[in-house]
Amino acid sequence: MKITVEECLKLEILKTAKVVAGNKALSNKVKGISVIDASDLRDVSTFLAKKGEIALSGFFGSKNDVNRQVELVKTLSKAGNSALILFYVGEMTTPLSREVVDAADQVGLPLIILPENKSISYSDIIHELMGKILYGDNFTNRLITNTIFHLLNFEKHSNFQAAAREAAINNDFQLIILSSDFNPILSVETRHKATIADAIRLGRERDVEKSAVYTMIDVNGVLTYWGPVMINGEKHFMFIVDNEDSYSAGEITKLAEIIELAMGMWKYTPERDAKSEFIKALRRGNKSLAYTLKEEAGINGNEILSIFYAKGIEKTKGFKYIPDFEKNTELHVMKITEGEDTYGMIFNKQGILDENQSADRSLCVELYNRLKEEKTVRIFHVTGIDGIEGAADAYRLISEAWTFVQKVFPYKRVFTKYELTLVSNCISIQLQGGFVKKNYIDLLEPFKEPKESKGKQLLETLETFVLDAGMNSAKTSEIMGIHTNTVQYRLKKINEVLDVEITGNRVIPGLTIALALKRLETFVH
Repeated sequence: MKITVEECLKLEILKTAKVVAGNKALSNKVKGISVIDASDLRDVSTFLAKKGEIALSGFFGSKNDVNRQVELVKTLSKAGNSALILFYVGEMTTPLSREVVDAADQVGLPLIILPENKSISYSDIIHELMGKILYGDNFTNRLITNTIFHLLNFEKHSNFQAAAREAAINNDFQLIILSSDFNPILSVETRHKATIADAIRLGRERDVEKSAVYTMIDVNGVLTYWGPVMINGEKHFMFIVDNEDSYSAGEITKLAEIIELAMGMWKYTPERDAKSEFIKALRRGNKSLAYTLKEEAGINGNEILSIFYAKGIEKTKGFKYIPDFEKNTELHVMKITEGEDTYGMIFNKQGILDENQSADRSLCVELYNRLKEEKTVRIFHVTGIDGIEGAADAYRLISEAWTFVQKVFPYKRVFTKYELTLVSNCISIQLQGGFVKKNYIDLLEPFKEPKESKGKQLLETLETFVLDAGMNSAKTSEIMGIHTNTVQYRLKKINEVLDVEITGNRVIPGLTIALALKRLETFVH
């Protein structure tokens, strides 16, 4: 249990300390300690000052600056620090100013001065205080013993879920277990001040999946503690909510260890992650299973806007755009991750209204374009889905074409249903061969008639212009490393060789397929 500042002052090492301000706030609870000797108050307010902590300082960052000392006191109070203990006052720093004392009284921050004893160091105080915080008298008697009593009451409870609920109610905490893909699979809620979705969003922002220890996250005023947990040999995530901000981080860590042990003793097996299974069913083309899972997963087919497959986004900073995207729109992202591969979908829980379809699809495309932050990222998506049938068909299209679409469009990082469909059709033509393939390949035959080197050069320019540069001559110039005038000259020669205007609406479709088939020639046999 958290102790108060007044209880801390009863420790042997602090018995001679003097409280010079903030006496009315000695009941402040203490959950940790920090050392504050930064010279920049922005660092203090942003990184160092924490709610419920006792700050230790010697005013070394503001030795002779009373104004800065006053501002430090105000900054600590505003951040919710429980007290400020000053070292070496009058020895290594100037005597304490009346202005500083008055400021502490005014903001209600207990200001404590250690006696002039150079033998007492920061580490001595930290050791004693943390011992009191972690192993105070109430710690064993209340939280741990009471939790163990309820969690292991095999006679009263029929399963782990019921035992966990009883323990949570009696000790004023909440427990949420998530799959490795951050989908809730067990929820023991005793209050409703914040949503699980909000907590998960912040957890992803803080990269809790990369942390090996418990991380404290404030979710709209609700304190949550996150950490990994192994269940039946598989990694999951668990976060514990401290309803009344009653426990220290050390106590929460001990509580998490006990809960994990209890799961093993109950032989607890989590319910299947229906959302992950739903996506996997669509990927496998198992439409009947997807229909069976949709209600359990909380998905209605007509809510699906887009499905996607991404490579490499889990390792990029851009992946943090997803929580922001969900927060700033009415859209939601559901996904699973397997190594560097991420499969998912974007849906609108409000349903897809005809008048909003275009805007919602644009938001999906905007997210994909933001996720391609690093050059190694590749995203394949089909946006504009016709229910569960359409989602399964879209995954099939991606599965068939994603490897080859990168060969046809090597400069792209986000691939839409248009590129995927083009390449899928080209693969079919390539595999079937015969008359249809010959018709397309023959469109490029005129480039064999000029001198061999010139024809090859013109064909390379046409290929870059159409497939890589989106028929933009400036972009073609940039990709090929040649002057724009040279590109214009070659495009003119290409028109002469083919005896057509290559940008014409009736010409470009056939040329695009022919050029794509040419690039696929070495990859499809």
